[in-house]
Amino acid sequence: MERRSFLKSFTAAAACVAVLPRMASAADEAKKVAGPNEMSYATALAAITGGKAVVESAKVKVEAPEIAENGAVVPVKVTVDSPMNEKEYVKAIHVLNTKNGNARCANIYLTPANGEAFFGTRIKLGGTQDVVAIAQMSDGTFLSAKQNVKVTIGGCG
Repeated sequence: MERRSFLKSFTAAAACVAVLPRMASAADEAKKVAGPNEMSYATALAAITGGKAVVESAKVKVEAPEIAENGAVVPVKVTVDSPMNEKEYVKAIHVLNTKNGNARCANIYLTPANGEAFFGTRIKLGGTQDVVAIAQMSDGTFLSAKQNVKVTIGGCG
């Protein structure tokens, strides 16, 4: 081994070792700020709405499969019927589940510039449960819709 290649390898390894403790402490700080990993559906709902009432509405549509063969990648689409203008628009779409350890799946923030209140993603479900979409409107109201998803394990109900 040449001296230069040894010094390059040694320098790279030393830099990695120096960064690792800082990465770990940053992750620990994020956990402290975000709170515990476990957040029930009721706790998540209260954190999002601040205790305000949530009204089930036909304006919010959740598309998810009735039966998901693999709970690790369940496709979910949320659409909110809104004009998306300066006076009336969707400020946020929150996707929650009702039985996982952490109920929050996704938080999407919108502006009138988005033009359409639509979001699609894949979420992880630990078992059969409801997927709930909550739309925070510009006037401060909260609208919701839900879809039950039956998660089969290994293709068996």
